[in-house]
Amino acid sequence: MAEQKSRTIASNRKARYNYEITDQYEAGLVLVGSEVKSLRDGAVNLKEAYCKIAENGELFVYQMNITQYPFSFHSNHDPLRPRKLLLNRKEIDKIADMMNIRGLSLIPLSIYLKGNRMKMKIGLGRGKKLFDKRQSIKERDAKLSVNRMNKQKDYSE
Repeated sequence: MAEQKSRTIASNRKARYNYEITDQYEAGLVLVGSEVKSLRDGAVNLKEAYCKIAENGELFVYQMNITQYPFSFHSNHDPLRPRKLLLNRKEIDKIADMMNIRGLSLIPLSIYLKGNRMKMKIGLGRGKKLFDKRQSIKERDAKLSVNRMNKQKDYSE
């Protein structure tokens, strides 16, 4: 079978800084036509977005801002409406148990196009404390300085 190409549309860069992600899941999105067109243009913001399991056991993403499509005049969408995520029942039950027992949060990490379908990568994680964030910054700075040193060695040779 042919391998499906995927293209990242948007990613939540602050999620890995603010949360320690333990598990990741791939979920489908239930969208209307104008939302798909806006997503293909990259007009989406995931910064304040979060996921929650509703009372009926379905998974929704809230506060994901998909800008209205500018060329759709009669049937445009609400930019901040809750959008349903599609996962297997076993996966939703597992996520619900982990959120209740361990106190983890469900955070949208990225939206991408896989074949002809819009997918969202969601992560199950715990919020980092201030000292954890400082440690992440130290590790990132150390990695950058090593890369700079390697680059300087390459130029000097």
